[in-house]
Amino acid sequence: MTAFFLNASKLNYSYRALPVLHDISWQWLPGEQWACLGPNGSGKTTLAKLLSKQLRITSGELHTSADLNTIAYVCFEQQQALCARDDRFDDSEMRADAHDPGTTVEQAILNGEHASGEFSKWAQRLRIEHILQRGIRFISTGEMRKTLLLRAILSGPDLLILDSPLDGLDIQSQAEMSTLIEDLLASPLRVMLLCRQAEDLPKGVSHILALNEGSIIASGERETVLASAAVEAVLNPPQADLGNLPAPAQRAYSVAPDAPLLDLHSVNVSYDGVRVLHNVEWTFAHGQHCCVSGPNGCGKTTLLSLVTGDNHKAYGQDITLFGVLRGSGESVWDIKQKFGLVDTKLHLNFARGMKALEVVVSGFFDTVGLYDDWGDQQRQTASDWLQALGLGTYERESFDSLSFGVQRMVLLARAMVKSPQILILDEPCLGLDGPHRRTVLRAIDHIANNSDTQVIYVSHSSGEMPACINQQVTFVPGSDGFDVVCR
Repeated sequence: MTAFFLNASKLNYSYRALPVLHDISWQWLPGEQWACLGPNGSGKTTLAKLLSKQLRITSGELHTSADLNTIAYVCFEQQQALCARDDRFDDSEMRADAHDPGTTVEQAILNGEHASGEFSKWAQRLRIEHILQRGIRFISTGEMRKTLLLRAILSGPDLLILDSPLDGLDIQSQAEMSTLIEDLLASPLRVMLLCRQAEDLPKGVSHILALNEGSIIASGERETVLASAAVEAVLNPPQADLGNLPAPAQRAYSVAPDAPLLDLHSVNVSYDGVRVLHNVEWTFAHGQHCCVSGPNGCGKTTLLSLVTGDNHKAYGQDITLFGVLRGSGESVWDIKQKFGLVDTKLHLNFARGMKALEVVVSGFFDTVGLYDDWGDQQRQTASDWLQALGLGTYERESFDSLSFGVQRMVLLARAMVKSPQILILDEPCLGLDGPHRRTVLRAIDHIANNSDTQVIYVSHSSGEMPACINQQVTFVPGSDGFDVVCR
């Protein structure tokens, strides 16, 4: 009998008495490199957690070879946990300069160990040498992905599990990461990829385990699995119907029709002597829907924070928001009530233990969770928005139990309940499979075409975007950092 590297027999796992994985029987033999393929909510992450012993098997057996002792798992939840821990120790409010760098990238990677030649080699290969002394709360999603990957590689694992490793990376970084993954797959290190779509599968993957709703739908050699009709049907399901948008909520403010919503002139931002934004000129007028694009770490998030009231560097600059010069006595909450927001940080940090309807209602209060009393009108508006985005059947479902893609759509409904003047979508398709990406883009166009809410869509590339976009703000490499080009 051929010795196996890993052997699972009738694995089952349940969460709060609800089955998540069903009868997973699967064998990994020497010389094979596997990927687990499936849409959001298929069970890939749960399987990875069982393999890495972050979860305990409910029933069944899992046997491993003698040389499989350490498993490193790189995923979004690691980013969430690392950032949450860093935030707990943030003492910027106590400092004279209101700035606490917190845990640096180098500290996060080394985790108390001394830097070695191997560390320097990998930092250079991943192109993160320039951010090693920067706090992790000040790096982009893509830079965080590279940070976690380097930490995992330096731990010397027998098995490296990578959950959607290209997520959050710009086009150049995706190409570099793809080359790195192919090299890892060709090395003695055993690597398992978790992928949501067939096009994300590296060439070095020889075998595929395809999951849907916690069960195996196909398993075996790459070409055979990808040719399966069942796999094709799961990866390309029909789209849900969208409904009529609710009547807009009454706004307590107004903007003159001839005044731009956002107006920035000669705006500059630097941190510790490093230029982030330089002489930015951007006017966002009525009727416009803008795509803000650029590579990881170029300054997109900094630009957004200036207009949403989250960045104190907006004071003293020529920034007019909704007809009011920034710093004219308006509060941060006066600004925030005019925006709806969907981003990955909100998604990962959202309060748990809530129904989908409650999550949407929290949008009236701009809270991460629901802490205020709410009435029948707010309940009805939230329900109407779920219906409008094809989510009516999830109204009473636990937010935790929904797939990642459906959760993102629920958060889109949450952003819209107060009829914001501007809807900011910061990488809204990050972490989504192909069908859910198409659903989100279609929903954004539905909102843009049938309401007076205007869209600011942020992406690390200008390739995939809603059809409604009629303005582009692009970060392009300049002589010293990035320049912002508006057209």
